[in-house]
Amino acid sequence: MSRIGTWLGMTPAVFAAGVGLPLSAAPLRAATVEVPAGAGRLAAALAAAAPGDVLKLAPGVHDGPVALGKPVTLEGAPSAIVDGHGIGRTIEVTAPDVAIRGLAIRGSGMSLETMDAAVFLAETAARAVVEDNDIEENLVGIYIHGAPSAVARGNRIVGRVLEHPNDSGNGVYVWNAPGAQVIDNDISGGRDGIFTNASRNNRFVGNTLHGVRFAIHYMYTNASEVSGNTSIGNHAGFVIMYSDHLTISDNVSDQDRDQGLLLNYANDAEITGNAVRGSATGVFIYNANKNDFRRNRFEDCGIGIHFTAGAERNTITENAFIGNRTQVMYVGTRSLDWSDKGRGNYWSDNAAFDLNGDGIADTAYRPNGIVDQVLWRAPAAKLLLNSPAVEVVRWAQRQFPAIHPGGVIDSAPLMAPPAIPAADRLEARP
Repeated sequence: MSRIGTWLGMTPAVFAAGVGLPLSAAPLRAATVEVPAGAGRLAAALAAAAPGDVLKLAPGVHDGPVALGKPVTLEGAPSAIVDGHGIGRTIEVTAPDVAIRGLAIRGSGMSLETMDAAVFLAETAARAVVEDNDIEENLVGIYIHGAPSAVARGNRIVGRVLEHPNDSGNGVYVWNAPGAQVIDNDISGGRDGIFTNASRNNRFVGNTLHGVRFAIHYMYTNASEVSGNTSIGNHAGFVIMYSDHLTISDNVSDQDRDQGLLLNYANDAEITGNAVRGSATGVFIYNANKNDFRRNRFEDCGIGIHFTAGAERNTITENAFIGNRTQVMYVGTRSLDWSDKGRGNYWSDNAAFDLNGDGIADTAYRPNGIVDQVLWRAPAAKLLLNSPAVEVVRWAQRQFPAIHPGGVIDSAPLMAPPAIPAADRLEARP
């Protein structure tokens, strides 16, 4: 009521007394405010706005940087642009329950030290929603800096590609933001598509990431979900480091150059239903323990799975390794059985029989032998690959399995690869 009294030229106290209302009367319903383009008009509209107002930005350029210190909504008409003119954070949010949607946002500053970004959500910006925006020519696209339960959804984010990749920003950066969600965004350019550090209870779902270093990069982030994402042609797909209790499911990595999936000091995770095609290494596992790898597909990679001796108590079963140049690279002497409860994995190079028709091969599968171990430790030995001595060693292993030096064995290999939806999505790609 005080806003109406002010418009009539009265003070709030005089207006309330004149109509017999207490000063504590309920506030007005939220207003919808049309904001024309032009210098200073957006900042002025924000200064005059009340909590809950919807500011509808007209087509044209609206000057930034601007700060949202009240719970308001910024909503853009087609061709409405907020331009930061290369200064700081184009839109900075410090109030809870803010929504930013339907805008083109561009022109942030270029300082990683001061956390410049197109949209910056501070720790006090709880439940902020940033959706359906076109975000280009910024250092970081959306910086969720401690804002709990914030949502970045349906945005198109194109990052700056700088000469030195470490000077570039991430598409979405999540830091210590419990409950934050990054959903259905298209992210390209810059450093990492989505980078999270020191957070928990996050969901990264349904994003498409291309033309970046790592599609999704986890550091010290626990009890979170990475599902239904697609990584295309990046240096690496899903890089999970120093993080525990994750669900990594139904993701696609297509032609990522180095690794489709990498786990380093990642523990107690469920890695299920993912599909990787055309990487140098399908999945690289280093010092990652007590994980459940199940129903994943690694296809046409240089190495299907590179498994290191520091990884223990992992369950690896019902996966498919198809057409990889080297199915398994394991440099170690321990004996590892990659089957669980009588079911192993599918190996495309396993010429096996199934006389009883139970879907399990009648003999165990060994992906590596003594010759592989020698080649990994001494690559120069490749010169001897066609020598009679190497053929004798291979013949001896076939005749006397006891001379194997340890390594991976699948005691119950599958006769057919398991069906997973992510593989169907991968096959549908051109």
